[in-house]
Amino acid sequence: MPAATEIAAALGLMDEVVGVSHECDFPDEANARPRVTHCPVHDAGLASRDVDQWVRGALREQGTIYTIDEALLRKLRPDVILTQKLCDVCAIGYGTVARLAETLPGPPRLVNLEPSSLSDIFEDIRQVAGACAGLGRAEEVISNLSARVEAVRDRAAKLGNRPRCFLMEWVDPPFCSGHWGPELVEIAGGRDPLGRKHQPSAQIEWQRVLDARPEIIVLALCGYDVDLAQRDYELLKGFPGFASLPAARNGEIYLVNASAYFARPGPRIVDSLEILAGILHPREFPEFVDRYVDVHRLGSVASKKEPEVASDA
Repeated sequence: MPAATEIAAALGLMDEVVGVSHECDFPDEANARPRVTHCPVHDAGLASRDVDQWVRGALREQGTIYTIDEALLRKLRPDVILTQKLCDVCAIGYGTVARLAETLPGPPRLVNLEPSSLSDIFEDIRQVAGACAGLGRAEEVISNLSARVEAVRDRAAKLGNRPRCFLMEWVDPPFCSGHWGPELVEIAGGRDPLGRKHQPSAQIEWQRVLDARPEIIVLALCGYDVDLAQRDYELLKGFPGFASLPAARNGEIYLVNASAYFARPGPRIVDSLEILAGILHPREFPEFVDRYVDVHRLGSVASKKEPEVASDA
C-alpha cells in the first residue's frame, strides 16, 4: 500500500522494494516497480456515489475490491510483505494476503500496519524498520517527524481561537473523518465537531453538517487529488442549505490532495498537519500557506467569486 512504500523510502529501503500496489506513486522510484495489485475502479472516472455503491457491492459479494497478481508475486519472491488490517476499502485485506503468503516460498514475513493515530503511524515506521533491519534509521526518521508535530502543537496551543473545521472524507454520501484526521485538526489548532478521533470514519446525515455549522471545510476526500475534489465540490454546492454554512459564506472551503497526504498514513502525514495549520491559522503559520501545492481555497458561494488558489499550485 502507498503508505508502506513511503515508509520504506524514508528508511532508505527503496532498493529492496521489489513490488508495489497499483496506487503507490511516491517517491518517483515507486513508479518503476512492478504493480502487484489491481482495482477495477481505480482511475475509472466514476462519480463518488457510483464508487460508493460499487465498493459496497463488491465487499458484500466478494469480500474485497482488489485483486493480486499471484503469478507476479511468486516471481518476485519477497522476504517481507507490508500489508494492513485497517480498512478493506483502502488496500487489499490482510486475510487475503495472509492466505496467499502461506503458499509462497519462505514463506515471507507479513508486517501488519493498522494505525488509528499519529503515534500508531510512528510505530508502524518502527515495525517496518524492525522487519528490514533498519531500526537505527527509524528512530532518526521518527525524531524528525515528532519535532515537526510538536512545533505545530506548541504554537497552536497558545492560540485562543479554535475554529470549527469539518474534515470531510467523502461527499456523496457524506462521510466524516476518522482515525488520525480529527487528531490532526486538534493539533493544528481547530476542532472537528463531526470527526471520530481514533475510530473509523463513518457516513453521516447531511443535517448533522448543517447543525455543526463548520467555519472551515476541508475536502480531504479519500483517494482523491485536488481535481477530483473540485468535481465533488460542484456536487456539494447543490446540497440543501450548503450556501448557509459559515464556511461557504466566508469562502473558507479548501480542496486538498488527500490521496497524497491526509489518507496516506506514512511520513507525509506530518505534511498534512502543516497544511491544516496553514489553513486554520494562516497568520500564525504563514510558512505553511504557500509551501504545499495541491491546496486550493474556494471563493464565497454567496458572492459567486471564481475559485481562488491559496498556494502556488
